[in-house]
Amino acid sequence: MVQLRDGSILCASYGWALLETNAAAKLKEAARHQNFVFLGGYMVRSRDGGHSWQGPIIPPPIPGETAFGLFGQPVPAYNRGAMCQGKDGRLYWVTASKTSLVPGKPGTHLLISSDGGDTWAHSCSVAADEKVGFNETSIYETPKGTLVAFMRTEDFGDHTAVARSTDHGKSFQRWEDAGFLGHPHYALRLPDQRVLLVYGYRHPPFGIRARVLDAECTNLASAPEIVLREDGGGGDLGYPWATMLSKHSALVVYYFNSGDGTRHIAGTRLAIE
Repeated sequence: MVQLRDGSILCASYGWALLETNAAAKLKEAARHQNFVFLGGYMVRSRDGGHSWQGPIIPPPIPGETAFGLFGQPVPAYNRGAMCQGKDGRLYWVTASKTSLVPGKPGTHLLISSDGGDTWAHSCSVAADEKVGFNETSIYETPKGTLVAFMRTEDFGDHTAVARSTDHGKSFQRWEDAGFLGHPHYALRLPDQRVLLVYGYRHPPFGIRARVLDAECTNLASAPEIVLREDGGGGDLGYPWATMLSKHSALVVYYFNSGDGTRHIAGTRLAIE
């Protein structure tokens, strides 16, 4: 979800269709989990502070997408993570995909919208590797205009990975190991230009963690890790988002469980020094 400078809110999600067992089994090429068939991504928009929503907006599939939906077509682009509106007014959105054009494991791709999210165009690959997979990604623009993609990985020991673009999303430099564990991420600009990076921690002790980065996000590994919660009941938690409450206070909300029981949304309030 992102709030644009005109006050409108754009929310991206993706869907699954539940089918009868015999119907799901006939969809040999569809991406599915048991009786659920993947539908790909979509967006909805609110222009009145969330009181009403319009849509859906259906983004295009990533070129070469190998996941097919209910009707045998490549699924629309999808992601679970934050997009951002750049200083140039354009929206930047990193999506996950397994394509026939890039060998190896699932990777990430950048889509850009120049009309506030109504239409989207594929720009470039963000990260791809034959041994490491990349998926849920949040993207952040630094004061100098660098786009930084914070990526969840697979088959990489749960290390966070980052990729940077210094040409407004035309290309990304090769991805790098951020030097710490955790996923997914959200990056919040603080009043002094530093960045509060929050993320789930799915290893004992389970919980939510954070780092305060410099303005250009160059001190990922060396920034001290802050433990917000370490009382989670299991690894099914995380997906934090953050917002400033005042110049000296931030609120971090996240998906959480206690004793591996009923999942819920919780929050932690931070004092910003």
